[in-house]
Amino acid sequence: MAIKIRYVVKLHQGVVQQDLAELPATLQRDLSRYQQVLSLDPRQPRRIPSHDLKAALAQHRALEIDWNGVAYRLVYRIYDKPAPKRVVVLSFAEHDPAYERAIARRSE
Repeated sequence: MAIKIRYVVKLHQGVVQQDLAELPATLQRDLSRYQQVLSLDPRQPRRIPSHDLKAALAQHRALEIDWNGVAYRLVYRIYDKPAPKRVVVLSFAEHDPAYERAIARRSE
C-alpha cells in the first residue's frame, strides 16, 4: 500500500544553506524522515513530539528532537490554503537558535 502524501514540504533556503551544514550527520540524514512525517500529518506528527508556538511564532509549530542530550527544534508553518496544502520548514537547529532563525526567516 502506497503512502498518501497530504502536504507538500518545502525547506526555507536558510535551512538548506545554513542549518543543514551545522547539524550532526545523523540529523542531516534524518531530515527526509521528518519531511515524510510532516507530509502526512503536520499537526500530529507520528512518533515525534511537537507543539504549537506562541508570541512571535504564533501559527507555527516545532518538532522536538532530542539527540545525544541536545535539544533540537525543527520549526515549521502549515498552510492549508491556497492549494496545494504545504508545510514550510523555517529552521532546524539547536533549541534557541532554531527559534531565533525562524523569527528572522518568517517574513522572507
